[in-house]
Amino acid sequence: MIGYLNLILRLTIWFLLTANFSVANIIIGVAIAFLLPGRPKSRAALQDWLRAFKEILIAIPQAYLEAFEISLRPHYEEDIVLERVPPRRTPGLIFLDIFLITFTPKTIVLRYHEDGWYEVHRIRRRRRQP
Repeated sequence: MIGYLNLILRLTIWFLLTANFSVANIIIGVAIAFLLPGRPKSRAALQDWLRAFKEILIAIPQAYLEAFEISLRPHYEEDIVLERVPPRRTPGLIFLDIFLITFTPKTIVLRYHEDGWYEVHRIRRRRRQP
């Protein structure tokens, strides 16, 4: 059985897609909301999503700061690094990781390797020579 919040979310999406509040459409929407399969829930997956939400909140101001930094001080060095994918990542969380890395102006994911690595292109300020 689906929960109330899940039912409300599904009906909201249905009404946004159809833009129709007739009785027949409401009945169809409720039927579809109950017929759509649910996903098994686990506590670890919920913690991963909460951690990802925290990373989103951190990435937004970081993106603005990097954008200002790029416009005020040029960056001349660039490199490609491999970043390890955190363990037990679902496809949704992998997509969110790639989006967050690409969201910040100094980095972009070039490739996701199935063996658990992101190939990331980043720009840096020139290091000062001693």
